[in-house]
Amino acid sequence: KKPANGRIQAAPEVIMADLARFAAYPAPDSGALLLIGRRHVRSNNSWMHNYHRLVKGKPRHQLLMHPDDLACRGLSDGQQVRVSSRVGTIEVQVLGSLDMMPGVVSLPHGWGHSRAGVEMDIARSQPGVSANDLTDERQLDVLSGNAALNGVPVQVAAC
Repeated sequence: KKPANGRIQAAPEVIMADLARFAAYPAPDSGALLLIGRRHVRSNNSWMHNYHRLVKGKPRHQLLMHPDDLACRGLSDGQQVRVSSRVGTIEVQVLGSLDMMPGVVSLPHGWGHSRAGVEMDIARSQPGVSANDLTDERQLDVLSGNAALNGVPVQVAAC
C-alpha cells in the first residue's frame, strides 16, 4: 500500500516498536564473533555450484575475517580454522579481509555439497562447508518468524 504522503517508509511502526526488544538482546559471549552470510554473482544459490562455468576461477567458499581478529586469535591468512556455534562445528579456510568489520565473520551461502545423498556431481566436487551447520534453531527473527541466518554467535580457532 502506498503511504498517503507518497514517501518510502524507512522506519515502519512495526520495526520501530520492536527496537526495545532488539536493544535488550544479550551481547555475544566474550571472544565470540557474529557470523553473517554473503553471496557472489556466480554462486547466488547452491544450484549454481553444479554448472562448470560458474564454479571455475578462484575459490569463493572461504570464511572472511578482519585482520585484527585474525591476529588476536593467532591465526594466519589462508589457515584452516574451526568455527563453532551452540549447535555445530565446521572447518574452513579463513582469509583476512578489510571488508569485514571487526567482530564479524562471513561465510558464503550455499556451499557444502560433499554430503551423502547429494546428486550434483560438479557441486559435490567443490570445496566448502554449509553455514546451516552453525545456525541455531532457537535464534529466530521474531518480527518475521524466519530463522535468523545472520548474527549467529561463533567461536573461531585454529584446527
